[in-house]
Amino acid sequence: MRHAFPGGTPALDFPGTLRFRHRAEPREDLDSPVSLGAWFREAGITVDDVPAGPADLRKALALREAVHRLVRAAMAGEDHDRDALDLVNRYARKPTPVPQLTPAGRQVDATVEQALAHVARDAVLTLSGPDVPLLKECGNPECSQIFIDRSRGARREWCAMDPCGNKIKAAAYRARKRANGLLTAGRPGRPPA
Repeated sequence: MRHAFPGGTPALDFPGTLRFRHRAEPREDLDSPVSLGAWFREAGITVDDVPAGPADLRKALALREAVHRLVRAAMAGEDHDRDALDLVNRYARKPTPVPQLTPAGRQVDATVEQALAHVARDAVLTLSGPDVPLLKECGNPECSQIFIDRSRGARREWCAMDPCGNKIKAAAYRARKRANGLLTAGRPGRPPA
């Protein structure tokens, strides 16, 4: 699987395809029409990759950024960007993929428009539902993934344990050791030279 899905819903995982948004040069995971088609399959929206072209990719990236702006506004308690709201609602009104039962099992075929409509409807449900107060940005300073924190007491600080949770826990461990004088400037476990 090429793509990561730590957000808990397509409405958060789709904007997460632009990784490390805090960096001067974020990493683009939807770097081709093929990667877009694969994302729909890996997200469980379709069973097979969706055939996509360059125009489809441009539309998908525009929708992705609109969803991201709406998610950020919801987290901050701010008004929604009108253009972003209009674009998401326009896609949410379109037909979505329809699962079919075949002799081989479940099959879901879709066009890019139908798959994007699925993402847009999920954004509408996520941003108008009870999970809005549970939206958090990953505590790893290099990560910009937003996720739904359904942990006990809503105390989770990272989008996924690997790699972000591991990094945060390791940094906290080192900080505790340093504070207790157990970690020296040299390598752990060795006395300073």
